[in-house]
Amino acid sequence: MTKPQIVIIGAGFGGLAAAIDLRGVDADVTVIDKRNHHLFQPLLYQVATAGLSPADIAVPVRSVLRGHPNARVLMDEVTAVDLTGRQVITATRRVPYDYLIVAPGAGASYFGHDTWAGHAPGLKSIDDATAIRSRILAAFEQAEMAASETDRARLMTFVLVGAGPTGVEMAGAIAELAKRALARDFRAIDPNATRVVLVEGGPAVLPGFPGGLAAYTKRSLERMGVEVRCDTSVTEVTADGVTVGETDIPAATVIWCAGVRAVDVGGWLGVETERQGRVAVGADLSLPSQPNVFVIGDAAHAEMPDGKPFPGLASVAKQQGQFVARLLRARLGGDTGSLSFRYRDLGTLATIGRSSAVAVFGRVMLRGWLAWVVWSLAHIYLLISFRNRLLVFVQWVWAYLTFGRGARLITGPTQKQRTG
Repeated sequence: MTKPQIVIIGAGFGGLAAAIDLRGVDADVTVIDKRNHHLFQPLLYQVATAGLSPADIAVPVRSVLRGHPNARVLMDEVTAVDLTGRQVITATRRVPYDYLIVAPGAGASYFGHDTWAGHAPGLKSIDDATAIRSRILAAFEQAEMAASETDRARLMTFVLVGAGPTGVEMAGAIAELAKRALARDFRAIDPNATRVVLVEGGPAVLPGFPGGLAAYTKRSLERMGVEVRCDTSVTEVTADGVTVGETDIPAATVIWCAGVRAVDVGGWLGVETERQGRVAVGADLSLPSQPNVFVIGDAAHAEMPDGKPFPGLASVAKQQGQFVARLLRARLGGDTGSLSFRYRDLGTLATIGRSSAVAVFGRVMLRGWLAWVVWSLAHIYLLISFRNRLLVFVQWVWAYLTFGRGARLITGPTQKQRTG
């Protein structure tokens, strides 16, 4: 008899966690992802700011599942799901399933202003990170050759839209890159004159963190020279910069760190989604009408006991993947009892800059150097392979001692900024 077929869409935190925990199960497991690697997204901003190389935070999915004889990997793009025929439709084939785990992740949301994407790229993939890195470094190179102070000022202005963890970390990293790593590398410009502007539509940075830590983060960023503008919305983004409220900020580089939207899972499954594109699931993370189809991670709208949706964190996706793997093991073993997902909050962390971070572990709140040490150790530990852990550790020690950035490469086509 043919073994049960488990298909996993997406090799992010949730999908890969499920695949790993399904090792040895009496079923065939197929992982489908349009990329061949698993990416540790929390450190993607360090690639974008030349702190790490892409290979430091990514690992081929095939190497992760090398020791899983019941698993195979398909580098393919999902286009639809046939719920009636129980098949995943990709660009090249149809893959049958008995159980389906949908974990495709999310992309940037521009809140109805998708035309802004060309001027304000988001940070969701290695391609995004390397393109932003080239854009940042090229801005300094072009400022070195600028013919006027006006052009030079615009080229050396960086605007981050959204002050969640990604926006805060990017703002601090760009400020450190300019004022530490690049400080003595140029002759016609002074990198210390770099202007970094962080814009947040809400009342404070790091929404969801306690007020005291948010206030500390704002003060820390301002000490680093970052302009923090809260309660302010971006009303326009163009090639020349942004409009914040009624104020124009000329800037050659704008980076979008505000809002996410799930991949078109609703379109694949033919079900309704909420405004962020997420699909409503039950307590066991399955579709209400399809008990053999599970949606996890950023694509799932699942609620905690207090009625609030689970946060879009890597730890949530990973625990959901592990939960579904346990549930499928039980079902394949003949246990048809119902299970409900319970999230174990392992804490929330955000780094601000060198030796400065904030962390929340239940009622315990940390800030400053100790929080930064905890943040560093946690992120090294959570990297998927020993090689990545070792590489990142060495890079961080070197950067801490020398203020250097070892991945300052401009790669790919670079759009020359308009001057005059």
